[in-house]
Amino acid sequence: MTHDHHRCAWAGNDPQMRAYHDTEWGVPERDSRALWEKLMLDGFQAGLAWITVLRKREAFRAGFAGFDPEAVARFGEADIARLLGDAGIIRSRAKIEATIGGARAFLAMRDRGEDFSAFCWSFTDGKPLVGDGHVVPAKTALSETVSKALKARGFKFVGPTIVYAWMQATGIVNDHAAHCFRREAV
Repeated sequence: MTHDHHRCAWAGNDPQMRAYHDTEWGVPERDSRALWEKLMLDGFQAGLAWITVLRKREAFRAGFAGFDPEAVARFGEADIARLLGDAGIIRSRAKIEATIGGARAFLAMRDRGEDFSAFCWSFTDGKPLVGDGHVVPAKTALSETVSKALKARGFKFVGPTIVYAWMQATGIVNDHAAHCFRREAV
């Protein structure tokens, strides 16, 4: 029997979840567009398991023009209808409209000279916060602050729990378990 890495328990036995855990989750993301894409996908997760979104991620990327904020910001009723008919994604009008609005908010920030990545990382002075490795909260005072700041800029589906999950996924917070082989790597 081959030795397997010790992982965060949530990675489970699903190969796609393990690959996501081992290569993406918790890796500090600095690209503004990628940070926005991940925030939008975390919004689609609301009320669902992450594996649902992960399995549909490529369909989301196809449906949302590769998460190009310029293209998504121009989406109208025909695009909403198209997306509502796309069985490859999560077909929630509110979440689809929130993503279109999120693209517009992203561009409004850019047009005001506010870089999305710099904004996201400003809450931690540009450095990942490291969790204790034992207790993983659903939300924190920091995620509540970031949530309020995002909402003030026009984003939706960015409550403190969604924001904390996004902060973990994008490496703004390193919440890999103490025993996890990725904790030190990221």
